[in-house]
Order: sequence, then structure tokens, then C-alpha cells
Amino acid sequence: MKKALIISFLRYQVAAIIATMVDFFVLIILTELFNVWYVASTAIGAFCGALTNFIICRYWAFVNSSNNLSNQIVKYTLVSAGSLVLNTLFVYLLTDFGGVTYSISKIITAIFIAIFYNFTLQKYYVFKQ
Repeated sequence: MKKALIISFLRYQVAAIIATMVDFFVLIILTELFNVWYVASTAIGAFCGALTNFIICRYWAFVNSSNNLSNQIVKYTLVSAGSLVLNTLFVYLLTDFGGVTYSISKIITAIFIAIFYNFTLQKYYVFKQ
């Protein structure tokens, strides 16, 4: 594996962890303190996490990207929309049909989406070098 790929993967993981913390924080605050329906809280949290992730990835994780800002915003929006739909859908399915609590559903979903969807599309599509 190339050194540059490993570095971008590790930097992306740091960005993803920070974004996930923002995502979870918003989810839990909205659901537990403001009694917002967990599905809506999941979507709002995912949006806040996506915004955090974009900023960190653009300016730190994938700094050598050849795409300009407006191009990245469009591509990131498409990838994030897919991620938001997948996150919300999987949390709903695991919680309502799988009998898993929403917080555990969110953890399982976040790991799955991060590994199989987000990094790959951000590295090779959004922040392509």
C-alpha cells in the first residue's frame, strides 16, 4: 500500500471520528433533551457531521485534491445525501425491525457506512487527486 494512501486513510479516520462525535452529540442532544424523533435526529446529526467532515477533509485529510471548491461541494453533497439516506434508513431498520436501541443502531450503521461508502467515495470521487 502506498504511503500517501495510508496517510490520507489515517487522516480521514481522524476527520471521520471528529465528524462522528459531532453527529452523535447532535443525535443524542436532540433526542434526549429536546424529545425530537430519533429518525429526524439521526438525519440532522448526519448533516452536522457531514459538514464537519467536509471542512476537515478539504483542508487537512485530502489537501492535495485537484478539484476546486465548487466541484467538491457538489460532489460532496451527492455523496453526503447518499450517506444521509443510508444512515437514516439503516438506523430505522435496525431499531424498528431489528429491535436494537437507536444508539447501538447508530454505532453499527456509522461503522458500516464509513468503511464501505464514505472513505472510498471521498478519496476517489470528491477529493480526487
